[in-house]
Amino acid sequence: MLKSTIRKKILNIRRRKKNQNINFSFFKIFKIIKKNNLKTIGSYYPVNFEVDTLNFLNELENKGYKISLPVINKNKQMDFYLWTFNDLLKLNKLGIPEPEKIKKVIPELILVPLVAFDKKLFRIGYGGGYYDRYIEKVGKFKKFKTIGLSFSFQEIKKLPLNKFDKKLDFIITENKIYS
Repeated sequence: MLKSTIRKKILNIRRRKKNQNINFSFFKIFKIIKKNNLKTIGSYYPVNFEVDTLNFLNELENKGYKISLPVINKNKQMDFYLWTFNDLLKLNKLGIPEPEKIKKVIPELILVPLVAFDKKLFRIGYGGGYYDRYIEKVGKFKKFKTIGLSFSFQEIKKLPLNKFDKKLDFIITENKIYS
């Protein structure tokens, strides 16, 4: 199956399930953060019925962790910038809220959005390649952890992959941790 076909199918399912209140526990992620002594967390601002990270990020910020969100620049590259819940966000050209560019950081952990995933820890995003390029670029000089956040119905038996697709360290659903 083509990536575009998988995207369309899974996004339609996710849209239909949006009101089902699937219980997602962030405790699993917090255990990974504590175990690895991670202080700077990169995340995404949830759109399109993605796993909602906002309450979890707010809790982390209240516990003293640094939170960052991605910003896409004119060269279609992504970087992470510090953000607090007191800071304003602006919509980028894709309609995704992002912080004003103030202080660029390299997170020690990145919570990665995804459309579909497989048990081998690969993901399909929206097709822009932003996260794959970022993981490739930064992974050359700094170690960090990646966690894909998903609902269990987004699992695909075998994803079509190309040489640019990056494997994640973990994928966490409401039911299971893949590592």
